[in-house]
Amino acid sequence: MPDAMKTLLLNPPSFENFDGGASSRWPATREIESYWYPVWLSYPAGMIPGSWLLDASPHKINWQQTVQICKDYEFLILFTSTVGFESDIKLIHKIKEANPSIKIAFVGPHGHIKPDETLMASEDIDFVTRGEFDHSVVEYAHGKPLGEILGVSYRKDGKIVHNAERPQLHMEELDALPFASDIYKRDLEIERYNVPFLLHPFISFYTTRGCPALCTFCMWPQTISGHAWRTRSTENVAREVKQALGHFPQMKEIFFDDDTFNIRKDRVLDLCAKFKPLKFRWSSTARVHSDYETVKAMADSGARLFIVGFESGDAQILKNIKKGATLEMARNFRKSCRKVGIRVHGDFIIGLPGETRETIQKTIDFAKELDCETIQVSLAHAMPGTELHDAMAAQGFLKIEALADSGGHQLPHIEYPHLSKVEMMAGVNRFYDEYYFRPRVVWRIVKEALWDGHERKRLYHEATEFLKLRAERLKWARKGGEEYHKPIVSVPRASSASGND
Repeated sequence: MPDAMKTLLLNPPSFENFDGGASSRWPATREIESYWYPVWLSYPAGMIPGSWLLDASPHKINWQQTVQICKDYEFLILFTSTVGFESDIKLIHKIKEANPSIKIAFVGPHGHIKPDETLMASEDIDFVTRGEFDHSVVEYAHGKPLGEILGVSYRKDGKIVHNAERPQLHMEELDALPFASDIYKRDLEIERYNVPFLLHPFISFYTTRGCPALCTFCMWPQTISGHAWRTRSTENVAREVKQALGHFPQMKEIFFDDDTFNIRKDRVLDLCAKFKPLKFRWSSTARVHSDYETVKAMADSGARLFIVGFESGDAQILKNIKKGATLEMARNFRKSCRKVGIRVHGDFIIGLPGETRETIQKTIDFAKELDCETIQVSLAHAMPGTELHDAMAAQGFLKIEALADSGGHQLPHIEYPHLSKVEMMAGVNRFYDEYYFRPRVVWRIVKEALWDGHERKRLYHEATEFLKLRAERLKWARKGGEEYHKPIVSVPRASSASGND
């Protein structure tokens, strides 16, 4: 195999506090600063000798520094998102000006969904990947001609060429991939990554790819990872856990960031049996389908928290989005978690098909009934490439295509004849207020902070950030949301550019 091109894998700088690519399910600036790991980029990074995975935002690398760094590279693999795309186009233009010979590939869901539009947006892009891109970019880095690489789109003789699709990876190929945690050790500072409901510092990686669930709004199974559920062997996962524990003695927990971790009971029980002797804390995504026996086994093997997408407290809305779960299943799962001491971070969405003023309140009341330790409330985002996007566009409910404002915050871009975007944004604010300002919840948070100095500092920082954004949202709602009609400006603000400290 020929020597590899000198390669930089980039999760690019963007809006301040923006967590928009390489793993994020909702690309947006967070209410509270948080960053997920660029897991997808870690696999090709481990297969290209001499490469560097640069995750710019959490490491405080700004535009100017990124351009300077790219002067020393032959090949740039940039993970783009729909929200950050305009910004990324401007960035690579500056990079090409500074280093005209550099080759640039765009990877991620946006290019997968819109390869023609992506290539037409800039002559600076040499090719775009479609589907899982692990081996596509590795083959190019090792000198394979574009015409022979599966799953790429590129220009040739003034026309755009789409090569044949690349088959998805299955267990043997997934087990053969490098460990993401090895690349974190090589290239990243794990203390830079923070998610409010996870212990700090943490690391995250995948044990599976794909999700058989058919949720209409979920981007990854409808784009890169697909609905075919493919697993790493439990031996391979346990081996990475053991190695990561050696790499990062300061690590407080591992988060398994699968689309859904607990798809199949026998595999979960097998993993738990292998995790238990390792004596570590872990958290994961979860659906509400697991029975008490499975939840108990997970708790006994070190499970601390589950992220659960409850989405709505209205049964018809759950049917509308093909959630494949019921309110009673959610109640039973929460009861099991409470019984064994596993915390739950509940995700809810305002503005899904069928939403009304009444269903918003039903969801708030349902969330209070479940009484999860923490929650996140999002506006429904119809991401390009999803069934929800196609349905909303066909019915004329996408009032603006922009998904974020000039600061990267979520825009309420869906609007119904009976429910305005202002009402939906107000619903998000009311949701948080009604949930977190209950005396029992305030006391629960204060009690935890009293016993944990680190938690106390983090809580103060997060509360300050959240209250600031809450005030901005209320101000926007009082004005009727007019400023969100302005075109999105995707160039990061100068104030977000800081040194690499």
